[in-house]
Amino acid sequence: MNKLADQLALILTTLWVGALWAIGVTAYMLFTTLKGLQSDSQLAGLLAGKLFNLVSYLGLFSGFFLLIHRLIRYGTAALKQAYFWAVFMMLLLVAFGHFGIQPLLAQLKVQAILSGAINGDVMKSVFASRFERWHGIASVAYVLECLLGFVVVLRAKQ
Repeated sequence: MNKLADQLALILTTLWVGALWAIGVTAYMLFTTLKGLQSDSQLAGLLAGKLFNLVSYLGLFSGFFLLIHRLIRYGTAALKQAYFWAVFMMLLLVAFGHFGIQPLLAQLKVQAILSGAINGDVMKSVFASRFERWHGIASVAYVLECLLGFVVVLRAKQ
């Protein structure tokens, strides 16, 4: 395999997994630092959403590249590697979050605004429980993706 492709695979692994952890910690810090005022929580949510969107695009690109790279490098033997399946699961989780859950959360926010929620805050609307449920599912999926990132990093050179 091409040395450049191998190096790019390592760089993308580092960027993707590092970004997952960095954005996760940043989002947590945004909410804990800006908690208190309603507008601050909404600002934290807006900023965190933009960061998660960015890491999703990085994950989609990296995941596809890493799977294709591994298949080209190892052929069907790649299908027997923990690395391959960890990247595959991470890619499924990022796709599920980006194309499934995030549009649903955005739709709930719009419905909250249209229903006359106070300051458009979904958490002060009839949609709060659905939003919390789906936000919780998104959080669990994100944590699983982060944990799978450990497997990818530890198995990258094998």
